[in-house]
Amino acid sequence: MKKDKIIYWTATGIVSAVMVFSIINFNIKNPVGPEVYRIEGPFHHLGLPDYMRIELTIAKALGVLALLIPGIPVKIKEFAYFGFAITLISASVAHFSSGDGIMFIIDPLIFLCVLTVSYWYFGRIRRQVHYR
Repeated sequence: MKKDKIIYWTATGIVSAVMVFSIINFNIKNPVGPEVYRIEGPFHHLGLPDYMRIELTIAKALGVLALLIPGIPVKIKEFAYFGFAITLISASVAHFSSGDGIMFIIDPLIFLCVLTVSYWYFGRIRRQVHYR
């Protein structure tokens, strides 16, 4: 069980760090990314309205808190996992649709795999605790 917890917390930490990075990056004056981000802004470049930045900032912050705070009900954690999965798939599609390079398309999908590992081990740990 100790190995499972290490894998779970490592994967969850990586996903949470990526979400926090994106929260910060989309809300600073000179975001990290292609040059067009600094000229147009990331949301305009991806064809998204600016209010989506506010919605995603709030949703991602709440999702990170849901994953990291112990004692949060399972259904809320699962809702956060689902929301992050949709966000990562949508990010990949948005980068593809806006003509960004392959790394910008694949990057969210890599973190979707890490999110999947976190979710799988979340369920595995819950089952282990439940059957004790």
